Amino acid sequence: MPDTRVALVTGASRGIGRETALAFARAGFDVAVTARTVREGRGTVPPRTRRDGDEPIAVPGSLETTAAAIESLGVRALPVPMDLLDVDSVRAAGRRVLDVWGRIDVLVNNAYAQTSGNMDRLLDIDLADAAAMVEGNYLHQLALIQTVLPAMLARGGGVVIDLVSGSAAIDPPAPPGEGGWGLSYAASKAAFARVAGMINAEYRARGVRAFNLSPGFVVTESGRARGGTRAVEDAGFDAVPATVPADAAVWLATVPDADRLLGKVVWAPTLIERMSASAVERRNERTDVT
Repeated sequence: MPDTRVALVTGASRGIGRETALAFARAGFDVAVTARTVREGRGTVPPRTRRDGDEPIAVPGSLETTAAAIESLGVRALPVPMDLLDVDSVRAAGRRVLDVWGRIDVLVNNAYAQTSGNMDRLLDIDLADAAAMVEGNYLHQLALIQTVLPAMLARGGGVVIDLVSGSAAIDPPAPPGEGGWGLSYAASKAAFARVAGMINAEYRARGVRAFNLSPGFVVTESGRARGGTRAVEDAGFDAVPATVPADAAVWLATVPDADRLLGKVVWAPTLIERMSASAVERRNERTDVT
């Protein structure tokens, strides 16, 4: 089906990425997915801090299981291994999708670098760890956009959705591990949050739109396995399901009215709440008419 729209979702073996890939599949897109973990049972993440040691932590999810779930919805899936800390694999992933399917209509930059020490406290930060976060969460994300963007421009348009973080703009309410977050992670996400605005400034007139989507506080499989999420909830951050940012991403990519949100950080829970309220109003209007 050469005219079927294509979405590329990074970091889709589990969590927000997996739910986003499935949401685009339900919307009729063919979906390419990337992740480090290819086969079920082989997924691991490092501890949040160096003080927690260096033993990898097992997590569920894989490209093969996500791809199977996508195909069960009646569309095509293209699983592509990608390591966000390896820029060559990042560029190769973008080229792979374009070589196989010839187009990418929507790029969802969901993956983030799950490196060692990303939640270390300020005096504990190893600069090499901080540099790895900047490379994975900003520079290599930029490399993927640079790979995909020319094909979007050649087709006359496309959508880029960057999953950003509230930690980039909000001061933590407490130290890491006590309801707050680490500087290395927050600083790398702050750099990443500048990309969408630059895309719009340079390429909006040529049909490419870019959005910053903040998912809210989502407790993913990785987050649960690494620990520390309870302290964040206790600090006043309500957890939302991964389906919330997933549905928000599809709305941004497919609804023309989304243009009014360009240049803003879109808070997924609020967007979905307003969408739900509008749907109820429309149902009530139809009921009143009948």
